[in-house]
Amino acid sequence: MIQREAPDDTALVLHPDFGGSDILRIEARLEEAAGLAEALGLRVVDVRSEPVRKLEPSTLFGRGKVETLRAEIETREAKVAVLDCELSPVQQRNLERAWNVKVIDRTGLILEIFADRAQTREGRLQVELARLSYERSRLVRTWTHLERQRGGRGFLAGPGETQIETDRRLLAERMAKLRRELEEVKRTRELHRKRRRAAPWPTVALVGYTNAGKSTLFNRLARAKVMAKDMPFATLDPTMRAIRTPAGRKVLLSDTVGFITDLPTELIAAFRATLEEVREADILIHVRDVSDPDHEGRKADVESVLGALEAGAEHGQTIIEAWNKADRLAEEDRDDLKWRARLPKRPGSPDVAVTSAMTGEGTDALLALLDLALAADDVMLRLRLDPEESEAMAWLHEHGEVIEERSDPETGKLYVVARLNEPDAGRFRARFGVAEIRKERAPAG
Repeated sequence: MIQREAPDDTALVLHPDFGGSDILRIEARLEEAAGLAEALGLRVVDVRSEPVRKLEPSTLFGRGKVETLRAEIETREAKVAVLDCELSPVQQRNLERAWNVKVIDRTGLILEIFADRAQTREGRLQVELARLSYERSRLVRTWTHLERQRGGRGFLAGPGETQIETDRRLLAERMAKLRRELEEVKRTRELHRKRRRAAPWPTVALVGYTNAGKSTLFNRLARAKVMAKDMPFATLDPTMRAIRTPAGRKVLLSDTVGFITDLPTELIAAFRATLEEVREADILIHVRDVSDPDHEGRKADVESVLGALEAGAEHGQTIIEAWNKADRLAEEDRDDLKWRARLPKRPGSPDVAVTSAMTGEGTDALLALLDLALAADDVMLRLRLDPEESEAMAWLHEHGEVIEERSDPETGKLYVVARLNEPDAGRFRARFGVAEIRKERAPAG
């Protein structure tokens, strides 16, 4: 982990450009890399793209470029060099020796931020496992005493065992212990999911790129007070709340960790127990920051992570898009977005609501789309109830929508048409055993 030598550590942020990326994408990566460095408390003195014409296995850059950058690092008195790419342990070690500063790559930077943000025991366990997995291949860089041998007595090391072998073994033991603890977390989460599946409420997960406004939107919809800040990875620990839609449906809404370009594989593996909440959700609301010039690229990144989790539209989940942060756009651009959102959608494309989580704009439209998605498999029940079956009538009002209700003046019986989702229709029949019931598919909308 970065050892901060001063409260205002200065950092030079470099994005190696291997070619093939357009200017918009590179600018988005530069802005993001600088934001990640600042989120870690570093003071960025410069951020820019550096072309890499030929990748050097030992140092990434060519010898001349390494020397040029060393001179600039010395001139700017930078203490940290942040490289917005994945470095091999050898490249990281050699660049640190050449530049005489701490060098951190994109994976290490994100891991550091996660370590700073994790609040719950589960989150800390996940981050530590990911960090140890990352550091395991870098022991030769981060430890200065590894060439020594340990012999003689002691149960930790046999004769002739090198220090690096001892440290690797201790690291493996610690990782095994963390995995066992996370398995317990996973079992606990699975029990919670089973209880939720037994309840008659669908689950909805907010997903999206980091800093797209998911937590702010979650607070707006659930009237909650989850920490929501304009910074990357403000939310690491998932939060769940029950909300009511305009049609009176009760759903469980969850806020999840944000995704990012090239999300480290160590984090995907370590956070799998948490990210399973995404895979288990009935509906995903993809929150997109439409004020970001590269929001289409961010969308592709989110879909890539969803694919790695075996989640998303390709895996049968309904997706609704919230085009968020519309308040940051000019009025003309906002009107254009709303016009595009109203266009007939192509088969397989998601419904869209233009929103501002900060002002509340568009959240009613988003909830209306959620109601429509939840109603896709609704059925209509045509019932005849005796006057004393008031409990059944109350149950219909609580769990569904009563479309029609009339009484026979001669018999006193109630004739009811109610709209319910398929599971609730089954529960109603099993619980009340109504004498006459007819079920039919509900009309769309």
